[in-house]
Amino acid sequence: MTKNLILLGLPGAGKGTQAEKIIADYPMVHISTGDIFRANMKEETELGQKAKAFMDAGNLVPDEITNAMVADRLAQSDVVENGFMLDGYPRNEEQAKFLDQFLADRNDKVSATLYFQVPDQVLVDRLMNRGRADDTKDVIAHRLEVNKKANLPLVDYYENHGVLHTIDGNGELDRIYSDVKTVLDALD
Repeated sequence: MTKNLILLGLPGAGKGTQAEKIIADYPMVHISTGDIFRANMKEETELGQKAKAFMDAGNLVPDEITNAMVADRLAQSDVVENGFMLDGYPRNEEQAKFLDQFLADRNDKVSATLYFQVPDQVLVDRLMNRGRADDTKDVIAHRLEVNKKANLPLVDYYENHGVLHTIDGNGELDRIYSDVKTVLDALD
């Protein structure tokens, strides 16, 4: 049976690191919304051009454009055959509802949502150590607050749907991945 995963967590929680480990061990397609946006803009698709107009103006891309891009990617044969791991989508409850309906229409569903929970101070330290020029403590604190407002309703949404698995994302990488594997192996 294919697995359909969603990765949730604040910036610095380790989603990307764990995603690489998951993909190495499980045959699913890693889908990053950032990659989808870049591909659509590079190929100058209609959706890509619409998204670029919003982004160039400094605005968020509306849900209907984002949903359409994600739906297009999820309909491709490699994803249908192997399942997916979504990173960066959904970003809000409306997108989560769209995803659920899209999957239900093809008799599929989200298998599990992995929420990587890390204490705020650890996140700040990790983000400060990335060494980006724009990463000041104030900028990082603001980014975490913005992301909390987006992430926490999704945590509740997936918990209410019975597919949320909270992973302690603080500590040794192999121990964190062992916890991830325990969840994924139980899905079979």
